[in-house]
Amino acid sequence: MSVSARLFRLPSWAGDILLALFVTVMQVQGTIVRNAADPTAVLRPLTDLGHLGYVLLVAGGAVVAVRQRWPVPVFVAAGLCSLTYYALDFPDGPAWLGLFVALYTLTALGDGRRSLLIAGAGIAVLSAVWLVAAANIEPRAAIGWVYFRIGAAVMSAALGESVRSRRVIAAEAVARAELAERTREEEARARVDEERLRIAREVHDTVAHAIAVINVQAGVTAYVLDKRPERARETLEAIERTSSQALQEMRTILGVLRDDQDGRAPHPGIGQLDDLISQARDAGLDVKIEAAMPTPPRPPVPSAVDSAVYRIVQESLTNVIRHVGPTQVVVSVRSDGDAIDVRVTDDGRADGTAPTAPGGADGRGRGHLGMRERCQLLGGSFDARPTTAAGFEVAARLPLSPTTPVGA
Repeated sequence: MSVSARLFRLPSWAGDILLALFVTVMQVQGTIVRNAADPTAVLRPLTDLGHLGYVLLVAGGAVVAVRQRWPVPVFVAAGLCSLTYYALDFPDGPAWLGLFVALYTLTALGDGRRSLLIAGAGIAVLSAVWLVAAANIEPRAAIGWVYFRIGAAVMSAALGESVRSRRVIAAEAVARAELAERTREEEARARVDEERLRIAREVHDTVAHAIAVINVQAGVTAYVLDKRPERARETLEAIERTSSQALQEMRTILGVLRDDQDGRAPHPGIGQLDDLISQARDAGLDVKIEAAMPTPPRPPVPSAVDSAVYRIVQESLTNVIRHVGPTQVVVSVRSDGDAIDVRVTDDGRADGTAPTAPGGADGRGRGHLGMRERCQLLGGSFDARPTTAAGFEVAARLPLSPTTPVGA
């Protein structure tokens, strides 16, 4: 809604007052105009019984002003005004406008069952009184207006119920959408927490090993420091290398959490990619691997990066198996000495149709969130997007040297 529309939008109470004023004027003026042409046909003028006809017309329209606050009392009041008006043979005219508005409001703001019962009972009573009051109407063709009032009353109630039903359906749809959104967010957070814990456990294993090695090397250094100084230098250099590697691992994670009772073994790394590719081929994928790593001497690959490469390839191939099926996949693992670039590209389905997985063509499953979080924790980058054809590509770059993780 535009700003100007919001500024000029009346509050609901003001709208109801204007509606009541309009209905009242229409009932009074419409009845006067309709019967002005032939005053002799009027059985009882509006001025009879102390202007009771005017009072009933005004009261039947004025109650509309509080229709949203008290829909049932408003319908009862409008119905009583109509019953009294036609039972006393006041002149016919649009004296039913307020009643129809009250009927619509009753069912539109009701609960769907009780409001329909009240509306149905009210329409039945009104119809009976209207028909009895019109028993001696002349000319007989004028009785058609009685059936018009009955039909319009039913239509007013039906219209209100239709509006109520659509509002309920829309509210339920919004509630389901909000619930689904909360569920997706909770699942995404759970996946991120699981991935963080997994990485923390891997780093814990590596750092614990490094500390154990440093402890042994420090004991050796203390033993040989006076007897074999050259040996002490070698052990100190080994301590320096090991502690540097441990610091690199520590900087990849903001906090380390570990369940000492789970007995987990370290996750596989780049060296096990051939086994992973073989499993993917057994699942029906035509996988081609392109690996280009620097020849020795090359910088050591931190265990967290080594495991991340494996997991990114594993999750990407799993997504292809689950959401695409048999197709051609190219797995590329390359290093320029500073970082490892991982790229998994598939050709999509053979028939060119989009995958039916959650996330559609822009994301296969929910594994991308975990891969992105893993890359960010290692100070790397991650991208996943459809290719120009029907396929999909996952690309990640993981630095080999310690960097500040995203969000640190």
